[in-house]
Amino acid sequence: MLKVGLTGGIGSGKSAVSARLAEHGAVVIDADKIAREVVEPGTPGLAAVVEEFGAEVLLPSGGGLDRERVGRIVFSDPDRLAALNAIVHPLVGERMQELMDAAPEDAVVVYDVPLLAENGLAPMYDEVVVVDAPADVQLDRLVARRGMTEEDARARMANQASREDRRAVATHVIDNSGTLEDLRNQVDALWKALTSRAAPDRTPG
Repeated sequence: MLKVGLTGGIGSGKSAVSARLAEHGAVVIDADKIAREVVEPGTPGLAAVVEEFGAEVLLPSGGGLDRERVGRIVFSDPDRLAALNAIVHPLVGERMQELMDAAPEDAVVVYDVPLLAENGLAPMYDEVVVVDAPADVQLDRLVARRGMTEEDARARMANQASREDRRAVATHVIDNSGTLEDLRNQVDALWKALTSRAAPDRTPG
């Protein structure tokens, strides 16, 4: 089993890279997706968040978490962000371990981890892939495609590691400042390299 950490700044296009790797056959473990799952209605994770932040972080339509409201609270306050992470990160870690244990022995397991560099997690992986894009490209994607205000987008970017810090822990860098075709070509080449290391006698797909 080859353990690959995949990371990149918000708006860098990391999701497109993980999707392409999944198409090739990678077992993708998405930390963001799991982070949503562990605070779904009825979970102990959601109960812990409400206890810490109050019932106002719930959606009025039901018992779900108002993620936009939580985001506004924590991304401008490091202490509140730390409190949220202290609840969510251990639950995410447990679920990720369960998924890893279920993967085939010869799998390329890609861990989609947004805060890999920030949390010093690079040593946990055999390879670290960083999806990189200039800050102005990230900002444009967040505002134009996700509908964020420029202020919110800049605040979220500021709470992440710098491009230099991410690239410093990378064994592979994917430059996502170009076209989708450029991105796919880079990911296809990456997959060949990863499968070659995971199973040298296996022909990459």
